[in-house]
Amino acid sequence: MRYQLRDEQGATHSVAYLMLAAAPVVFLTGIVLPAEHPPGWVAAISLTCVFMAAGGAVARWRARWIPRLWWLIVPFMAIAIIAGMNFASHDASAGAQLFYLWPVLYAANFLSNRVAALVLVLISAGHAAVAFSTLTTTKALSDWVSVTVALSLTAIVVASLRNRNDRLRQVLESQALADSLTGVANRRSFDGELTRAVTWARRGGESLALISVDIDYFKKINDTYGHGVGDQALQVVANSLRVVARREDDLVARLGGDEFVVLLRTDRVSAGRAADEVRAVLAAVDSLPCGPPGLSIGIAVLPDHASTADELRAASDAALYEAKQKGRGRTAMAHPPAPRPSPDRSNEISAAG
Repeated sequence: MRYQLRDEQGATHSVAYLMLAAAPVVFLTGIVLPAEHPPGWVAAISLTCVFMAAGGAVARWRARWIPRLWWLIVPFMAIAIIAGMNFASHDASAGAQLFYLWPVLYAANFLSNRVAALVLVLISAGHAAVAFSTLTTTKALSDWVSVTVALSLTAIVVASLRNRNDRLRQVLESQALADSLTGVANRRSFDGELTRAVTWARRGGESLALISVDIDYFKKINDTYGHGVGDQALQVVANSLRVVARREDDLVARLGGDEFVVLLRTDRVSAGRAADEVRAVLAAVDSLPCGPPGLSIGIAVLPDHASTADELRAASDAALYEAKQKGRGRTAMAHPPAPRPSPDRSNEISAAG
């Protein structure tokens, strides 16, 4: 069954604290308080208490031992235990039904809406079995409808609050990983994506291109036309770079100031074409008082020019520096790394020295 576990740590703590708290409560209400103590009942309650205490201890202090599927199964086990104890004790009181709140809250908070709905259906069926076997038909029907509606409304409220919290978290995450001026990724987002992309490329033997971009004479634009126009220039450049980041996994990021990078899952030839396309798109812009800004671009490709994330970044920066040194407004491709001397050759050089 497909399901969504939203917060494994929260689910772990919820299960742990519930089971640790439920063990003494069940022992008190099932053995200590009742006037009669049938041996079979005492044995069943005692085993249940031991199971709860042991399960709570494992969930609290050894959660890594527990398979992920357990966090889906646990609300259904809770329903079975609660319904079984209520049926065995012929207890259809409101207090006995309050125990159903835990699987409802757990499913509504940590699992998908589909699983939460299934939990509600099973709770309703479990309570109906107890109510209609214990109470009169009219009383049982009234009690069953009341409990089902109350628990359903509780689940709806909790799920609504959870969804609102998820949306707020997504907004905060988006703001934390995006440049506020241009809307492209920021340095923090780029650093993480570069590491993941290099791992992907090396594992599959794929090519990965890193394009470093600087706006030529950006300070002059700010000094001559003002920072407002400078901001517009940054936005225009960011939009031009977005044009070549067509794949879902491609990334455009602003590292700071007028420095941008584009991470493309492509080879050296396609990366060069992407740089030309950016220049063509930018040349067509006529909305800036300063005219289309010029770009200096450096390109490095893994595995042609580097084998690690740091080497790829350094190679792309070196190519960008070369483009600037040769007069700006141009694209430079990184150079293949110099071959390392073999151990035998290194020994010969050392001996000659």
